Amino acid sequence: MRILVVEDNPELAQWLGRTLRKDQYTVDCINNGADADFALQSEKYNLVILDLSLPKMDGQEVLRRLRARQNPTPVLVLTANNTIQSRVSELDQGADDYMAKPFEIEELEARIRMLLRRSSGQASPLIACGDLSYNMNTREFLISQQALALTPRERAVLEMLIRKAGTSVTKNALAQSLFSLDEDVSTDAIEIYVHRLRKKLESSSAKIMTLRGLGYLLRQADNE
Repeated sequence: MRILVVEDNPELAQWLGRTLRKDQYTVDCINNGADADFALQSEKYNLVILDLSLPKMDGQEVLRRLRARQNPTPVLVLTANNTIQSRVSELDQGADDYMAKPFEIEELEARIRMLLRRSSGQASPLIACGDLSYNMNTREFLISQQALALTPRERAVLEMLIRKAGTSVTKNALAQSLFSLDEDVSTDAIEIYVHRLRKKLESSSAKIMTLRGLGYLLRQADNE
């Protein structure tokens, strides 16, 4: 899961980046609205954490442009202005949630999980494909109730595949979810992670299929 943090306070941005990376998210931090607007046109994100008071372009304009492009990416607004009028205004303009500064990181993390579940169309935090299950809150995978040991990158690939179970996911989409702006995006690396995952899923009824020209698909082997 890839998150864009748009915040001009360097200490807060760095703290959020470190915290979310520890939670195994891929994170990009941008400190002004103009660069954020450009990134949102050229990159794919699962969630945006957006401050409203930004240089070059304020957060309201970033949000307005994002929704004008019919981009449904969930947006969590952060602001020091916690009036009812401000909250209503941002929600009406297309924000999905709203948090006032200062805030507790545990609540922010819970709201992030809620928005990611909602955007995936999942009311429950539990997703299953055959005997493979995934808890969106703990971000833990189980095979027949036994924990599956994964590296962060392997988990990120399998997480995207199980969220889209039964639907093909392109290599490029997987790569974009794994690599931040300061990393080289490598679709070749995806093949390595998929190869490793297939070995780890050998005892599971969930299998990763290769669809030539389309990408990968996670499905229950019994459906073949």
